[in-house]
Amino acid sequence: MGVVELLPKEYGYVVLALVFYCFLNFWMAFQVGKARKKYKVFYPVMYATESENKDAKLFNCVQRGHQNSLEMMPMFFVMLGLGGLQHPLISASLGLLYVVGRFLYFTGYATGNPQNRLKPGYESNSKSF
Repeated sequence: MGVVELLPKEYGYVVLALVFYCFLNFWMAFQVGKARKKYKVFYPVMYATESENKDAKLFNCVQRGHQNSLEMMPMFFVMLGLGGLQHPLISASLGLLYVVGRFLYFTGYATGNPQNRLKPGYESNSKSF
């Protein structure tokens, strides 16, 4: 008997939630790349310094929003994967909710006002990158 046969039949929804998070991560990485070009922050520099770049805070907010999501990714994957073994539909649903929350967190943070990461429906105080 293979491992796949031991999984609940609804486990595919758990995998789908994980895939959505991966796509979100790719999108956020693309946004950081666009911000690098716009604010002229080139590799290997991870964060801009205000003494060298007047747009440092704007870039750093985009970078930090993505970085924080990367930092949380392993825990999310493990918890979703394990929870899905016993409760696949609940885990997948909560996983999708988490993905939406991460999107809102990132788009709020990317405004340049770090407080916007905590409130959906923020008011943007910077132009879209």
